Amino acid sequence: MDTSHPMNKGMDMDMPMDVPMTNAFSLNLPMSRNGSGTSWLPDDAPMYAYMLHSKKWMYMVHGNIFLRYNHQDLGKAGTRGGEKWDAPNMLMFMGQTKVGSKGLFHFNTMFSLDAAIAGGSGYPLLFQTGESWKGKPLVDRQHPHDLFSELSVSYSYSFSPKSDFFVYFGYPGEPALGPVTYVHRPSGMDNPDAPLGHHWTDATHITFGVATIGFRYGLFKLEASSFTGQEPDEDRYNFDKPLFNSWSSRLSLNPTKNWALQISHGYIKSPEALKPDENIHRTTASAMYSCAFREEHFFNATAVWGLNKQKDLDGSNDAQLEASLRLKSFLAYFRYEWVQKSVEELNLEPNTYGNNVQFPVNATTIGAGYDLIHSGNVRVMGGGQLSWYHPDKQLSSLYGKNPLAGEVYLRFYPSLMKMHKMKMENM
Repeated sequence: MDTSHPMNKGMDMDMPMDVPMTNAFSLNLPMSRNGSGTSWLPDDAPMYAYMLHSKKWMYMVHGNIFLRYNHQDLGKAGTRGGEKWDAPNMLMFMGQTKVGSKGLFHFNTMFSLDAAIAGGSGYPLLFQTGESWKGKPLVDRQHPHDLFSELSVSYSYSFSPKSDFFVYFGYPGEPALGPVTYVHRPSGMDNPDAPLGHHWTDATHITFGVATIGFRYGLFKLEASSFTGQEPDEDRYNFDKPLFNSWSSRLSLNPTKNWALQISHGYIKSPEALKPDENIHRTTASAMYSCAFREEHFFNATAVWGLNKQKDLDGSNDAQLEASLRLKSFLAYFRYEWVQKSVEELNLEPNTYGNNVQFPVNATTIGAGYDLIHSGNVRVMGGGQLSWYHPDKQLSSLYGKNPLAGEVYLRFYPSLMKMHKMKMENM
C-alpha cells in the first residue's frame, strides 16, 4: 500500500478494508478535512474523537464540556459585568457508509445542554450581542445553543478522484456561509467563549432548514445553500419552522495539507426575532492553518473577517485572529478580535449615544491548560484564561476603560484520534 498519498490520511489500521475513513462529502478526501456543516478544515488538522465501526458503517463520537467559573469584569470597572458557574458543552454523533462503489451516505447529529445548565439567558460575556431572552435582546451575554444543534444527512457521488458532487439537508443544519464555526476550529475549540463577532461570521451554524449542493474539482469546492434566515427562537428544545427564505454561496480552496481558505456571501432574511424587518447581507473570508510537527504536537491558526450590511446603513465589520499550540498534554491559546458594535446592538439610548453610531471594541484573550487525566479515550484538562477589553472611550462610563475578565475550568474531551496515511486497494 502507498502510505504517502495525502488523500488517504484518514485510514485506520484497524478499519475493515471495505469501510474507508473518508471525508463526509467525498470518498477521495481525508476525514480530517471535515469541518462544521459542509466546510473544510486543513488536512493536517487534529481530530479529537472516538471511532466505532462495523463491516459497512463507520461511526464517530465527539464531545466537549467545560465545567467553569466565569467572571466578566474582575476589577468592577463598569456596570455591565457578571459572573457565573456554568458548563458550555456539546456532543456529536455521526456515521457514514458507502453506497455502491462511488456513493457515500453520511448523517450528523449535534446536541447541547447549554440551556439546561446555563439557563435561557446564557452566560456573561462582555460586549457580546445577538438573539434574545424573554422578549429582550441579549447584551453582554452569549446565548445558549439549542438542544438539537444539528440533525443532517448528505449524499455524495465521486465522478473521479478529482471531482465530487454532494447534496446536504439539515433540520437544523449549517449553510455554506462563513468559516468552520468556532466550536469546531482547532484554533478556537479550546476557548470556551464564543467570539464577539460570532454573529458576523459563523452564527448560522444552527439553522432550522438548510439545503446545500456542492461540487469539488481538484483543490476547489463551490457550494450554494437555501436556508431559513431567522436565528433559533428562545425555546431551545423545539424545532423552529423551516422557511428557506435566505441564500448563500461559498468558494473553498485547500492548496496544501496545511491550509484551508474560503470566501462566502449570503442574504439573511430577518435573522433577529425582535427586528423582523431587518435583513442582512453577510460576507466572510477566512484562512486556516494547521501543522502537525511531532506526535501530538500541533500548531493551529485562523484569521477571519466578516461584514454585515443592511440596506441604507454602513456595514459593520469583525476581524479575528486566533491560534493554539498543543505540546502533548500542554496547551496554550490566543484570540484577538476587533469588532464594530452599534448603538442598537449594545442596547444603548440613541438620545445619549447617537443614531446609527458604531463603536469599535478590541478584545484579547490568552489561555493555557494541561491534561490532568488521560485515561483511554477520555482526557480531563485543567485550565484558565484572561480576557482584556479595550472599547471605544465613549463606552467607558458603562464598561470602564479596560475591563478584565477571567475564568478557570475543568475540560472533559476525547483523546486524539490516531490518523494513519494508507491507501485503500482499488480506491
